[in-house]
Amino acid sequence: MKQSREFSQVKREGRRTNRTYLIANWMKLPGGSSSRLGIVTSRRIGPAVVRTRARRLLRETFRLHQGDFHEPVALVLVAKPAIVGKKFQDVERDFISAMRQAGLF
Repeated sequence: MKQSREFSQVKREGRRTNRTYLIANWMKLPGGSSSRLGIVTSRRIGPAVVRTRARRLLRETFRLHQGDFHEPVALVLVAKPAIVGKKFQDVERDFISAMRQAGLF
């Protein structure tokens, strides 16, 4: 997702779960479409290098697990300041936990 109206629609009409390193907003999509991802990293997290690393961690986690979704979703992941300095495995564990709690896996 790239347009702010898509992000807003998912936040407004979708559901939400809060974890240690991320907040996940999602909305189910029609059957024939593919899952889509949007990532939000605010300046509260840190400088550009830190925000970019957080985006890469979240994007890679989604890429590895996008086949695990029961049905297509529009997913907006918001990185929390706690993500700074964490390893991929920690972020991946948090993501999987959030998706299971949401009933998407």
